[in-house]
Amino acid sequence: MPQAEIGIVGGSGLYSMPGLSKVNEVKLKTPFGAPSDAYVLGTLEGRKVAFLARHGRGHRILPSELNFRANIHGFKQLGVERVVSISAVGSLKEQHKPLEFVIPDQFFDRTRHRVDTFFGSGVVAHIAFADPVCAEMASVVEVACRKSGVAGKRGGTYLCMEGPQFSTKAESNVYRGLGMDVIGMTNLQEAKLAREAELCYVTIAMVTDYDCWHPQHDSVTVDQIVAVLIKNAENAARVVRETVAAMPKARGCKCGSALAHAILTDPKMIPAATKKKMALILGKYLGRRSN
Repeated sequence: MPQAEIGIVGGSGLYSMPGLSKVNEVKLKTPFGAPSDAYVLGTLEGRKVAFLARHGRGHRILPSELNFRANIHGFKQLGVERVVSISAVGSLKEQHKPLEFVIPDQFFDRTRHRVDTFFGSGVVAHIAFADPVCAEMASVVEVACRKSGVAGKRGGTYLCMEGPQFSTKAESNVYRGLGMDVIGMTNLQEAKLAREAELCYVTIAMVTDYDCWHPQHDSVTVDQIVAVLIKNAENAARVVRETVAAMPKARGCKCGSALAHAILTDPKMIPAATKKKMALILGKYLGRRSN
């Protein structure tokens, strides 16, 4: 019996999920190490959800230090099929204003030090990733933003940078020239791993400020940023509640069969240790191909 059906990843400013009832914390071990924190299980709008603070409660884990594989695998262990990921971002376009949300449908990779696949160690798979966000979930989030009174813009590209330092002005202007919409440090790896784990995935990108390209950037104070983070977190909690309430019971997308034609390795050639480590992700396919 699944312990949760919908996973929620809380980003900067959102370290807990208001409105949860029947709360229970679960610390998990995964074949890929420890997740960022305990998963907080509970009921939200009548649905079983699992909340995870991406950077750990107290915000103690750098983006480059995050164990993305453990975080996503932990959701899979709990029975989650869909992941709603909340992330604070900088805006690369004038039209994406602080306190607005962007629901990106594309990612662009500018990271260098990340492990972003479950595969290797004797098993090869190449997933399709042309459309990295579940369109079904993005539609639900778009409507949830409207019902919550939050400006939520669907579409656009999330540029994922390494960090922890922010961009130089030269970098920021190059990203703008490439047509990127928002910039953050975490969500691309989550999206890749969610697809490999056959989980639906959507990002709610909360605009905190304009990136350093903006003429008024240097005049923004820490107090102003904190105030936006707090308000964004309040808005995100409302949007997530509406999203969970409206999420269809059954998945009508193809995310749940992403590996159906992706595994290239002959099952007989996969090392036993790798089969054991990957059992939750590969089990249904290895059994079918071995018959």
